[in-house]
Amino acid sequence: MKTLFNVLAVLTLLLLGYGFCQAMYIAPTEATMGDVQRIFYYHLPSAWVAFLLFFINFLASVWYLVRRTVGADALALASAEVGVSFCTIVLLTGPIWARPIWGIWWTWDARLTSTLVLWLIYVSYLVLRHYATGGQVPVLAAALGIFGFLDVPIVYMAIRWFRTQHPQPVIGGGQGSGLDHTMWVAVLWNLAAFAMLAFMFVCIRYQQALTEHALEEAHAQASLDYETEGA
Repeated sequence: MKTLFNVLAVLTLLLLGYGFCQAMYIAPTEATMGDVQRIFYYHLPSAWVAFLLFFINFLASVWYLVRRTVGADALALASAEVGVSFCTIVLLTGPIWARPIWGIWWTWDARLTSTLVLWLIYVSYLVLRHYATGGQVPVLAAALGIFGFLDVPIVYMAIRWFRTQHPQPVIGGGQGSGLDHTMWVAVLWNLAAFAMLAFMFVCIRYQQALTEHALEEAHAQASLDYETEGA
């Protein structure tokens, strides 16, 4: 297992390095925005990976409500934690791009606002998981995770449903939309790198969550045995 993890770590570093080269040196400079557009090669893959992780959280939450398995609960927690990290990258890289292009760091348009709401929902999920106590916390968290995922299609469709300041979609956006082939190559390489990085983080956090659950079970059983012996 350790050897496999080391191989994945090296592969991830190589992908991140090559993705950086694609984004910074190989992809052409955008005609109107200039070099600041290169943030896009990190902004978009981060968003897609965050959506994927929140979808995994959604599936794991549904499975936990149906089966009450420890593995599903651990996967839901791990995917939510890593998903919030990537969603944070989205919220940080967006304003860095917006300031020189729009002249402002933030505007309350539909895409930006719905993304912030998505981030706040899953931050609330993590707060609930880490600070609330009681046997029903995983159930409540699963319900919140399912509810939170409903915002993902709203975020994705916001620029199609509403008139927003956010750039129009590069996939299926109609005539004039899309990217240069070389730009797409840079996007896909960084998407692969970020997806691999997310996979590693989720695996690590998943194992930690299982270990934490086993320790809690052992502690609870030890307390019960102590009380039984005392009686």
